[in-house]
Amino acid sequence: MRTAVILFNLGGPDGPDAVRPFLQNLFSDPAIITLPWILRTPIARLIAKRRAPVAQEIYGHIGGRSPIVPQTQAQARALEAALGMQGLEAKAFIAMRYWHPFSDGAAMAVKAYAPDRIVLLPLYPQFSTTTTESSVRDWQRAARKAGLNVPTAEICCYPRQAGFVAAMASRIRDALGDAPPAEFRLLLSAHGLPKKIIRSGDPYQWQVEQSAAAIVDALGIPDLDWQVCYQSRVGPLEWIGPSTDDEIRRAGADGRKVIVAPLAFVSEHSETLVELDIEYARLARESGVADYRRAGTVTDHPDFIAGLAGLVRDAVLDGARSPRLCPTSLARCGCAGEKA
Repeated sequence: MRTAVILFNLGGPDGPDAVRPFLQNLFSDPAIITLPWILRTPIARLIAKRRAPVAQEIYGHIGGRSPIVPQTQAQARALEAALGMQGLEAKAFIAMRYWHPFSDGAAMAVKAYAPDRIVLLPLYPQFSTTTTESSVRDWQRAARKAGLNVPTAEICCYPRQAGFVAAMASRIRDALGDAPPAEFRLLLSAHGLPKKIIRSGDPYQWQVEQSAAAIVDALGIPDLDWQVCYQSRVGPLEWIGPSTDDEIRRAGADGRKVIVAPLAFVSEHSETLVELDIEYARLARESGVADYRRAGTVTDHPDFIAGLAGLVRDAVLDGARSPRLCPTSLARCGCAGEKA
């Protein structure tokens, strides 16, 4: 039985000339700007045109391109090896949402591979309509276009998955090193969302908080000073909080050292390598934070890869969607089944 595993992520520009079309693809997504197509398209073009110079400058700090594709390729090869060790014949395919490689190319490659089953695996540990749901819908469109009709299982989310949590805890311990934990405040930073998306029943914030609690529990540090916060706020809408930049300022005012750990990203990209490592490091200095450290993303950490392999194995055995984790009040949860 041959299994095709589809790894979903947002993607990123592969050069300066790709920045503007990447942004236009992003803001053309109805999951991001919830307006009719006739209004959304010109707005997306305008936003991309205005933001492209700033974004090109940001990517200029990391070689002019995003590292997300090569890192995802490394995750794919590691996952294949882990599944092979479990006796599963599997090949991983990458489907990025807003830049190459897109779902269309992945669907054609999967069709050529001729698998007996497909597993959809988002590289978003926490479900959101703006990420996982958007990627799955785009994949379904591409699969139909390619004439790909293969039994398919969906992995909805894994905010408390043991391998993911262990890998995050390991990265935080690496950042802490031999320093006394009592001197630090741990900021568990996730990408933010407008409040109106959360109010619509999107479970992302609840799932981020679930991840954070599980990671803190796995660290096992008595009386750990920690806080969930949200980064990358843009535009005039009211966003969920507290914001990471405000929490860095508060830590400085409280005389606390800081470790920032990105718990919603599984690979390095502009929001970790520039926003956290450069912009927020500068803010920390200006705010009087004596020691600012950043934990790495899980990337291809063995515990994370083992966790993904376990999710795929379970999906192959069950042949269905993940069981529901979220409370029933979160109506836009992407999982099937009953509350866990």
